[in-house]
Amino acid sequence: MRSWVEISLGQIRANFRAVRALVGESVEVMPVVKADAYRHGAVAVSHALESEGARWLAVSNVEEGCLLRQSGIQSRILVMADFLEDERDALATQNLTPVIHSLEDLSAVRVPYHLKIDTGMNRLGTRAEPDEIARVVRATPVPLEGLMTHFASSGNYESQQTEQQLQRFEAVIEGLRRAQITPRYIHSCATTPVAYRRREAWGNLVRPGHAVYGYVSPARGAPPRALHVAPALTWKVTVLEVKDVEMGGLIGYGGIHRAAHPMRIAVIAAGYADGIPHRLGNRGQVIVKGKLAPVVGAVSMDLTTIDVTACPDLKAGESVTLLGTEGGVSINAQQMAKWAGTISYAVLCGIHARVKRIYID
Repeated sequence: MRSWVEISLGQIRANFRAVRALVGESVEVMPVVKADAYRHGAVAVSHALESEGARWLAVSNVEEGCLLRQSGIQSRILVMADFLEDERDALATQNLTPVIHSLEDLSAVRVPYHLKIDTGMNRLGTRAEPDEIARVVRATPVPLEGLMTHFASSGNYESQQTEQQLQRFEAVIEGLRRAQITPRYIHSCATTPVAYRRREAWGNLVRPGHAVYGYVSPARGAPPRALHVAPALTWKVTVLEVKDVEMGGLIGYGGIHRAAHPMRIAVIAAGYADGIPHRLGNRGQVIVKGKLAPVVGAVSMDLTTIDVTACPDLKAGESVTLLGTEGGVSINAQQMAKWAGTISYAVLCGIHARVKRIYID
């Protein structure tokens, strides 16, 4: 194989259990498996989570939800981003639960739904006042099952934005209660407010995504992290060729790396078309035989060149590690993202479908 990822379903289950243990029995845990489970493979991951007791899963769109139903998933599925006219019939036929973002859309709802409140992120969600929400909800023949919002700055405890959003959300909840409308589920939290134990925001359902796959982003000014998880994905690549470069030799497109001394390089069988960030050229590192080896030259579409001078016995056909642990040395998606000037979500979601997935249970 040229390039592959090894995904530990056992670790994904363990991460889910860690979230569930932290929030307690009174809070439902809804793992987010959108974007092909952050490229870990939505079908395999969803079956693992369902077997571990997940009663809800969250996806982005109807197509993702239908794929899970076709694979045999029985858990409830929340469709968080789409309510497109040509997909509405599938919500009922596939037993999917839509998130509604506009009161105008409620007239077309035919299944129980969750209503999203825009509390200050200024993305999807209604900004209507509680009285108006109550009036439209009462006129809708299907039940309002859940009320939700989404935080914009939950990783920054030095900002007041999360508190302000939570206050606005609670004002809507209280306004609906006065109108005797009490949705079964109240939810606002993804991974970060769970991991740093912002209990007042949990409601009775949380939506961890990053944590399920083993990541918690650092939070500015936050209390000590209460959730401990581990990455479930290891990414490996095969070495195609090993060669010596003389001092002064130029490497890769544009000759952006000049050998300062005689060096040994390896060409590995993955590039930016596989998901290696292009900006890792002359910046990133990989693990070779338990040692860090720098990326030299530009990352190409299908190939990347690394400096293996410190590993002279490396041969074509052997593998190197892009993400994972080898010989006590580790690189995770957060570290790769730091080198590339991006975020760990983008690193994981950027792993292309042509990179083979291998599941380890």
